[in-house]
Amino acid sequence: MATQQSYYVPEQSKWPIIATVGLFLTLVGVGTVMMNNTQGTDPTTGWWMFGIGFTVLIYMLFGWFGSVAKESMAGLYSEQMDRSFRWGMSWFIFSEVMFFSAFFGALFYARFLAVPWLAGEGDGAMNTLLWPEFERAWPLLSNPDPNLFPGPKEVISPWQIPLLNTLLLLSSSVTITIAHHAIKKDERSKVKLWLAATVLLGAIFMGFQIYEYIHAYQYLDLTLSSGIYGTTFFMLTGFHGMHVTLGAIILFVILMRYMKGHFTPKQHFGFEAAAWYWHFVDVVWVCLFVFVYIM
Repeated sequence: MATQQSYYVPEQSKWPIIATVGLFLTLVGVGTVMMNNTQGTDPTTGWWMFGIGFTVLIYMLFGWFGSVAKESMAGLYSEQMDRSFRWGMSWFIFSEVMFFSAFFGALFYARFLAVPWLAGEGDGAMNTLLWPEFERAWPLLSNPDPNLFPGPKEVISPWQIPLLNTLLLLSSSVTITIAHHAIKKDERSKVKLWLAATVLLGAIFMGFQIYEYIHAYQYLDLTLSSGIYGTTFFMLTGFHGMHVTLGAIILFVILMRYMKGHFTPKQHFGFEAAAWYWHFVDVVWVCLFVFVYIM
């Protein structure tokens, strides 16, 4: 049993190397698909590389996190190790904050700087030299060069599916908080109920998001190729959707572990880390709802 004065040093592991190989194949596969699509060639090879790399990453995640769970259950971690995990998760969430900040920054730059410049604000040189007839508007339905980047017919109303998704994620923050308080009181049935509810709300959110994407592509002509508005819209909402999917999977794994008796009222940082991540995802969506859908 580890004590506060000891610090567990794990044995040599194969998982970092496997993670590197999987990540390399995944990124090269994605890059190959993008280049092949741009050049009009067959992207099959790229998709195969992506599939193999993604499979390797899934295998790595199960193996690596499984090893960590076994070490924790064996009582090898001290309070110092617990603090190390908390700092690690804190820095990870901070990196995610910076990740989304970059995309929000791109949105603000395009909306409040680039579009006004192209419309002739400032000294008017860009408007005169490039697109004299371009007018400032947001959402941008008519792009400076509509032949190259045709704009969407219309944008998604924030008061339908986006508002419903906002209510779903805000509700999921409440359910995960109830589950967190329940785990501290060792109310096992209550933890299972509210944690399962959180996973279900996340799954429903993703279902509505997929439906919204299909509707945007088929009926609104709102795509990644419909100019700066379409690009920023799908980059922000798409990456957020990936994070919701990842968060829901993490919470589901935590639920399975809890059902096997892996957590106690005093030792449940795996649950807390998942809850932190889920609250972060919820906050990002609120920012998306305001700055992408409403403003």
